[in-house]
Amino acid sequence: MHTVVRRYDNATQLFDELSSREQDVREVIMGSPGFVSYLLVRTDNGGMSITTCEDKAGTDESSRRAADWIKQNLPNISGATPTITEGEVMFRFVDRAAAQAVLAQQQAAV
Repeated sequence: MHTVVRRYDNATQLFDELSSREQDVREVIMGSPGFVSYLLVRTDNGGMSITTCEDKAGTDESSRRAADWIKQNLPNISGATPTITEGEVMFRFVDRAAAQAVLAQQQAAV
């Protein structure tokens, strides 16, 4: 598995917009080849997205899709160019009960 972290600094407005567009983000990112998981994290001055796919081709595609979506849907937002860090996943720990609870909440919201 391969993970890419896209960190957006000085991008509070971007994350305000993203927080109200969960379904759009879901459709864009989950369509990446070999999609495994995605997190969107807000920080004090912006945030980061963390995407894991089966291989680097999938994370590359997710980064391309994210950039294209932001350009098309939020063209006037500052801080939309991320710092990218990526690499191979070495470990992955998941609390299955917690993951199932989160999944149930997400499905109820859709």
